[in-house]
Amino acid sequence: MAAASVEENAPHHKHAGDSPSRKEKKRLAKALEKEILAHPVIGLVGFRGVPASNLQSMRRDLAERKHSFHVVPNSRIRHALEAAGKERPHLKQLEKHVSDQTAVVLTDANPFLLYKELEKTRSKVPPKGGEIAPEDVWVYAGETSFKPGPIVGEMQHAGFPAAIEKGKVVLKKDTLIVKKGAVIHREVAQMLARLEVKPLTVGLMLRVAMDGETLYASDVLAVDFDAMLQNMVLAQAQALGLATHVAFPTPQTIPRLLAKAKRQALALALERGFISPDTITPLLSKAARQGSAIKGLTN
Repeated sequence: MAAASVEENAPHHKHAGDSPSRKEKKRLAKALEKEILAHPVIGLVGFRGVPASNLQSMRRDLAERKHSFHVVPNSRIRHALEAAGKERPHLKQLEKHVSDQTAVVLTDANPFLLYKELEKTRSKVPPKGGEIAPEDVWVYAGETSFKPGPIVGEMQHAGFPAAIEKGKVVLKKDTLIVKKGAVIHREVAQMLARLEVKPLTVGLMLRVAMDGETLYASDVLAVDFDAMLQNMVLAQAQALGLATHVAFPTPQTIPRLLAKAKRQALALALERGFISPDTITPLLSKAARQGSAIKGLTN
């Protein structure tokens, strides 16, 4: 299914300034409702800060992966969810997650894999000023790429511990420039950009996804598959080692247990001098070594 927004399929009006009529809004909301009911997985995606050109390319990429992506007003998303909720009541849980800039992604794919795909659209960027710091923003002591000049005063005015040492502009100590949750002021943002400090993440963020009747928050969907695979491999190896140690028979441990029993039986037979096809050769070798040792003592 194409990932074109329901909004984009609306007919053009005679005047650019005209807003869609109430009837047209209902039609578009109904179209989105049908789309929602046609897919088992419904996700709400935040896209604040994503340039329009990037959003278009992301939409095309999602379409190639069979994900339907819709950018429509939040009010229309809420109306569509409310209407779809009459048939699938659990969808009403999504309404409270519609805030800020929100898009709807509809798919048949596993929500964990969908999260991984959307995560690939995200990248670190420097601030422009006015953003809220998502985490503490630090700059660290050391040399910069700047040449001595007015830049030192500009950095100091913005709160950066700049100085000139041996003909180079340096930051004298590690400094917390912006606390988490604080506004990044324009002059600070400009200096962070020049220092290539990128505290912001821009891209599509899957806030929440509904799969059938199960609601998944983003922190649940953020699974490190590589780490999980390594943990599973380690757990299997440890379980196999424990089962072998306690002699618990399974299709996986029986070959190991038989090999272990054979080694132990052979060691016991050699210790006791028990003759068998498996022990005769090592017993003769042992006897030859002992004979040579005795001969050496008599000589």
